[in-house]
Amino acid sequence: MRDLLILGIFSAVLPFAFLHPWIGVLLWTWLSIMNPHRLTFGFAHDAQFAAIAAGVVLISLVVTRDRLRMPWTPPVVVLLLFVLWMCLTTAFAINPGESWGQLNKVLKIQVMTFVALFALQERKHIELFVWINALSIGFFSVKGGIFTLATGGGGTVWGPAGSFIEDNNALAVAVVIAIPLMNHLRIVATRAWVRFGLVAAMLLSTVSALGSQSRGALLALSAMGLVLWYRSTRKAVLGVVIAVVATLLVAFMPTSWEERMSTIGTYEQDGSAMGRIRAWQMCFNIANHRPLGGGFDIYNRSTYAIYGPPEATSALVAHSIYFSILGEHGYVGLALFLMVWWLTFRTAGAIRKESRGRPEVAWVYDLAGMCQVSLIGYLVGGAFLQLAYFDLPYNILVILVVSHRWLREGGWKRDTVGAFESRRATPPADASESATASGSPDSLPGPRT
Repeated sequence: MRDLLILGIFSAVLPFAFLHPWIGVLLWTWLSIMNPHRLTFGFAHDAQFAAIAAGVVLISLVVTRDRLRMPWTPPVVVLLLFVLWMCLTTAFAINPGESWGQLNKVLKIQVMTFVALFALQERKHIELFVWINALSIGFFSVKGGIFTLATGGGGTVWGPAGSFIEDNNALAVAVVIAIPLMNHLRIVATRAWVRFGLVAAMLLSTVSALGSQSRGALLALSAMGLVLWYRSTRKAVLGVVIAVVATLLVAFMPTSWEERMSTIGTYEQDGSAMGRIRAWQMCFNIANHRPLGGGFDIYNRSTYAIYGPPEATSALVAHSIYFSILGEHGYVGLALFLMVWWLTFRTAGAIRKESRGRPEVAWVYDLAGMCQVSLIGYLVGGAFLQLAYFDLPYNILVILVVSHRWLREGGWKRDTVGAFESRRATPPADASESATASGSPDSLPGPRT
């Protein structure tokens, strides 16, 4: 039944994706982030839905009549340089064969990132893209939150098999990234039941992140909460709410959770933490000896034997977006990686500066702020996780870049005129509606905030 449901949704959307690239981007994002086919047990489980969707989107870029244009802003240019640099480091990798295989996966994600930048143009495209990203992670976070409550916090929440977020730690950070997006959707929602549902999803997502037993997620949640409190205009109220919710959640978690979280301050006694530190040392040594880094495939015994510390007894991955980039692509790769996110964060700041105090674009002001919070969650939680190539943070980049273009090009004017023309085309039911429909575009109400 699940297989037929996934196939039915995919088949129904695919023709529209052929005509409109932005629909294809939404379809591919859903398949890539959520991996719904991995929840099936039959023919759909290993079907190449994402590859088919990507192929259709690439064809639609040629045949569509939609407005398409690439925003060559600083984050996009540096991201392109980073992708080209990864291709170069792979060509000179320690183990080029295996590294080319991983590069192939990374390039698929980055190609679709650039397609999204190319295809998403209007406000509705951006809003639906935010919904797809938030709900794709929200499905697992809500389910994980319910599971954590049902087991009294004794179980561990895992992600979909065969995905970037299969590991409990990776899923937890993905959930932390998605929570601010849910909050934005809550703020701009016009229906009470949607707002209540998103509040419930955010609370369950927080429970899910804690239920993952991830120390990195705890740090990311703490950083995210601090930023939200700092930006709030009602710091006293929000501070009390955060303190109460945090106290209740921590009190709910079992003793085993508290013991694991307490190892943050005693990492020298924790085998897992020390294994990561040894992996970081190896990455540091590779970068010092190889300007191009070691390529994607460096986490094996032969590489550890050359570059690892003497006390390393196993070949562990770096479990850090920073050290993994450093070891795989060298100091230049790390500099480009950091510059991508610094410029993306600055783009969000520029959006907030240009939209502050303007009711007609209030939604994008809030969206940029929540994307900054998501990035902080990623950059803090990612310090302890292997998520340097995960789709979701790059989708945040897409959201900010296309939103900034929409703002600077006066996208709200097109939306207002389009809404006005739509209302003129609909015959009014009575005289009062007729009067409203005949008003000027400037008289139409702005988006709800």
